[in-house]
Amino acid sequence: MRTAITLCQVPEAAAGPFVFHEPLAQGFTLAKEAGFEDVELFLPGPDHVSVDEIKSLAQTHGLGIAAVGTGAGMVKHGLSLTDPSLEKRVAALDFIEQMIAFGGQLGAPAILGSMQGKYGGNVSKEQALEWLADALRIAGNTAAKYNVPFIYEPLNRYETNLINRLADGADFIEAHSLGNIVLLADLFHMNIEEIDLAASIRAAAKHIGHVHYADSNRRAMGLGHSDPKPIIAALREIGYTGHLSAEILPLPDPLTATQQTIQSIRSVL
Repeated sequence: MRTAITLCQVPEAAAGPFVFHEPLAQGFTLAKEAGFEDVELFLPGPDHVSVDEIKSLAQTHGLGIAAVGTGAGMVKHGLSLTDPSLEKRVAALDFIEQMIAFGGQLGAPAILGSMQGKYGGNVSKEQALEWLADALRIAGNTAAKYNVPFIYEPLNRYETNLINRLADGADFIEAHSLGNIVLLADLFHMNIEEIDLAASIRAAAKHIGHVHYADSNRRAMGLGHSDPKPIIAALREIGYTGHLSAEILPLPDPLTATQQTIQSIRSVL
């Protein structure tokens, strides 16, 4: 398993679960100094920075690109795959496909989290899930062109009413025969929705492709109520070799958050 931390470049997400908001060159430096092996990128869009610049920064600092987020499509542009407006759904999928292409050129998968949206009003749950399945099928096919998976993230009930648990995500993938789609096991969301995090990981084993390593309060692991030991044991048991990526709040301060994360990961690995 490899360590990673998110570098956020989206001003609208300033209060979000991200430690580093500095310009990218400084963010890469800070991530390397903190002891992380790779970085996850949360960008305003595919045109914010060139692929070549990211490649140069990664080579200079000896860091890989773990994944790229698509959440700016929601927080910056108000787009989701389950919006009642066909025009907005089309724009949402286009944004995601552009981020898939951006990440794909870096050998990194893209993540679908907040842009999945939710159902309500004139949109039934069945309709929203149908739209989501159609979009995931397209996203999976697009990602396959770059030899990377597409990552789908079940979110807690306060952020979506579509799919909240790993098991439901796994069932959804299988029921719709969605190829090249993997699940993101976000330990913060799981602390809200899952009865037993380790058991949930084992049950969804073949579908898990990324992990967000955060405590129950979305602070660095060790600053909340989670016990990472059984979680890591379950990940080892299922043969997980992907990332433990810190998408966490910069509390009590960025330095403490990064130090605590690295210390926690080293203690369990």
